Amino acid sequence: MDVVGCAGILVADTICGPMDSLPEEGQLLAIDSLPTTAGGCGANVAINLGKQGIASGVAGRLGRDPSAQVVLNELRKIGADTERITYSDAQPTSQTIILLVRGQDRRFIHVFGANKEFAVSHIDRDWVAGLKVLYLGGLFVLPAILTDELVDLFAFCRSQGVVTMLDVVIPLHQTGMNGIDRVLPYVDYFVPNDDEARLLTGLSDPLDQASLFQACGAGTVIITQGKHGLLGLRGHDMWRAEAFQVEAVDPSGGGDAFSAGIITGIVRGWDMPQMLTYGAVLGASATLAPGTTTGVFTEAQAETFLQSHRLNISHETVS
Repeated sequence: MDVVGCAGILVADTICGPMDSLPEEGQLLAIDSLPTTAGGCGANVAINLGKQGIASGVAGRLGRDPSAQVVLNELRKIGADTERITYSDAQPTSQTIILLVRGQDRRFIHVFGANKEFAVSHIDRDWVAGLKVLYLGGLFVLPAILTDELVDLFAFCRSQGVVTMLDVVIPLHQTGMNGIDRVLPYVDYFVPNDDEARLLTGLSDPLDQASLFQACGAGTVIITQGKHGLLGLRGHDMWRAEAFQVEAVDPSGGGDAFSAGIITGIVRGWDMPQMLTYGAVLGASATLAPGTTTGVFTEAQAETFLQSHRLNISHETVS
């Protein structure tokens, strides 16, 4: 039986690199491999939860093409339930080419594909009612997810005692709340990064960002800040944590791994410091290898890492 439902974008990622530089016009650059694997928030979180021994099911939309099989195979390999995935006859499976150049930020070439069609109606409520946690990742790049329908779904979760977690992906040039303020009263955990939070709120300070989301009704707000750590806010309690320092190869998927760590803490009933620590260690591990989930620690690997690494977390009460 699924403990966590992972809904959201599903993508077939092709990883190119890392390489020292992009080829010049007309030039051929040979690399050792060009792997294609599962990506997207919904798939990433499910795969990462599987590495922690937590049963999850996935709700999302794929095309009827070979790329869909790549995503399905990766999910099934980790034991994720794929029965709630639906299929488009009109759109291909979403795909991303991730270009990794050493010393530079990632470049992405993306096909939205079947994710454009994924709607709240594709999320089975009988399935949802039996979950402990429902995660939705990729809001704002899922155009068929309508605000009123999402509010209704999350209100249903609240009535069934299902914990909700929401993550976003902000398209280029989008600013403002765009209706998320209507959803937040039904969100138990909201986990944007600081850049996404800035675009939503117009505010640059993570505490100000989190406070505004909380004023809109969100329960626990966690703002991730990459190598600068994170800030968590629940009621009048605030936590700040540093980031684990690792030799990053590819930061892709770090936020989704962090979300999986927080969900692990929710499922296991951990307090906030333990939850934030586990989110941080999974998030850091995601950067250790190319791809969104390849480097993410298993439960045993995370425990070994934490035996020799400590995360400094401070706590204070804010008004």
